This record gives sequence, C-alpha cells and structure tokens, in this order.
Amino acid sequence: MKFSHRLFIAALSAAITSALAAVSAQPALSAGVTVIVNGNQVQFDQPPVERAGRVFVPLRGVFEKLGASVVYDNGTINATGNGRAISLKIGSTAASVNGSAKTIDVAPFLIGSRTLVPLRFISQALGANVDYNNGSNTVNVSLGGGGAAAPTSAVSLTDLKPGSDAVVAAQSPSVSGSFSEPVDPNGVKITLDGRDVSSTTAISPNNFLFSPSYPLTADKHVVRVTGKSAGGTSFDRSWSFTSGTSIVKNYINVLTPAKGATVGSSFTITGTTLPNSKVHIVAIPSYVLGGIFPVTAGTYTADLTADAGGRFSQQVSVNTASGGNVAVRITSTAPTTAAGATMTLELKS
Repeated sequence: MKFSHRLFIAALSAAITSALAAVSAQPALSAGVTVIVNGNQVQFDQPPVERAGRVFVPLRGVFEKLGASVVYDNGTINATGNGRAISLKIGSTAASVNGSAKTIDVAPFLIGSRTLVPLRFISQALGANVDYNNGSNTVNVSLGGGGAAAPTSAVSLTDLKPGSDAVVAAQSPSVSGSFSEPVDPNGVKITLDGRDVSSTTAISPNNFLFSPSYPLTADKHVVRVTGKSAGGTSFDRSWSFTSGTSIVKNYINVLTPAKGATVGSSFTITGTTLPNSKVHIVAIPSYVLGGIFPVTAGTYTADLTADAGGRFSQQVSVNTASGGNVAVRITSTAPTTAAGATMTLELKS
C-alpha cells in the first residue's frame, strides 16, 4: 500500500509539473502594447503576443506598413521591400536577410489562421529603427538608416477617399487624395496592400486617383504614397480603409494547363484567385489496368497562398502512365472570410 501510495504521489506530481510547463509555454498577450509605424498607430485584428521577452505581431500588419510585399507559401514567409529580401519559416529560428543567414531568438508561430512574427527583427531587417518606451508600453517603428537622416518633406495627404479608417460597401472603390503641397508626379509611388498600382493611377502635382482592377476582400486595406516634393525632399504617407461589408465571391482562373491538356509526371499549375487566398491543390493520377480495372497511382497535395495580386503557381509531381488521366482539384479560400471557390481539371497523361 505504501508503495502504491508513493507511486500515486509521484504520478500526480509529474502531471502537475507537465500541466504547469504547458501553461507557461503558451504565448501571453502583450496587453496594452501600442505599436506605431511611421507615426501611425497600427490596429491589429490579432493582439500582439509576447514570447520569451519578444513582442510578436501579425505577419502583414508590420511588413505592409513598412512598404514590403509578402508571399506566404506552406510555412515559408518571403518578403521584399525597401531594397531588402527577408525569409523566415514557421517554427524555425533560421532566417535570411538579403541572402545572409540570420538566427532569431524565437521562431514565428501560428495562432489560429494568423501568422505571428517578431516585431523587432522584422522592422530592423527592413531597415527601420525600433524604440520601446517602457513607461507607455509603446513600440515606435520608423524607417531610417545610419548616418545623417535624409531631409523629410512636410507633404501630407488631404481629402482622402475613402477616408482614413472608413468602411465602404464598394468592392472596387475609387481611391483618391490631394497633396498638401506640389510634388514631382514622376517620382510618386502608390501601393495598395503592398502591390504597386502606380502605373494605373492618375497622378498630378496636386492629387491622385485610381480604382483597384480586382474586387477587394471584405478586410482592411492599406494605401501607401511615397515620393518627393517639388523641392526634392522625400515623403512617405499611408492610411487604411475597409472595403466590402459582405463576403466577396471568390473565383479561380487556371492559366495553365488547359482543361484536357496532356501532361507529364511533372507539370506546373498557374492561375489567379482573390488576393492572398489559401489555395489547396489535390492531384490524383489514374489509368485502366488491362483495359478493365481503373487504378489510381497515389495522391499529390499542396497548400500555398496567392500573392497580393491573386496569382499562384505550384509544380505538381505525380506517377503517370501513358494513356491515363490526372484529376486535379483546386480549392481557394479567401483570407479573412469564408468565401471559397473550387475547380476541377481533367488532364491526360
């Protein structure tokens, strides 16, 4: 009895220790932390999280505020912006900046469908300065390099449409604004959610106007305007709005291969869908054995994310047999809504 009692106590102690370890391993919400990027407070749909003394924020919240475009593919994060190329991977402390290997203290991780990345590493990798104020629990992130700071223009944006933090029903609203002082229109760059739309924007020394060429998802969208004043000093301004008060209908347009096309054991599927949608691909090759029995030859699956323009591309490798078929099913799910679309391709091998 004494032996059994001791075993029980030991088992109970181990269970409690494991439970406490599991609780301590959970990320803690960084309550009250305010993040300001280039003078603008960032509103996150997933609150900042603290792990091992590091503040983590949703992937696109900071990347795109700093003018970077992001491609997320099967756990790998690739971002480009401000002349930098950054790569990280979920669950890994290995990273790279402009091809140089880096090690981060804590690996990026997932909370639900949100990817969280270390705020300080991402900001500094993009060439920004990071300052944390303990008294106010505020993180200030601002672009700037070493040495003498470049002169900054007082150019601001006025008459914004849609207005800052506005909510509009239109899926492709007209986006416009005016400059507080004349600018050089040839040097103005405008991005929408990190995608360069300058070539389709009407830009004059005093204002600008464009309409997205695709329906926007029911989500918050960031417009960033950079350039130089007529006097030659730089400016960098941004604002956000929410477009679409209902679920946007998703779609899939496959560019290659065409339906009924003949493919080999390795081929590439390319197409377009709603920007930043999750794309799931399943390919099942089959053939008829002895002219009588249908036989499948394994299943290929892949998960990827469309880029900011809705483009996706995936190389597929399957076991094919001459005279057989390959059935490909593509499913696309919009990033912040339940809007989905499915397409099936019947190919020949």
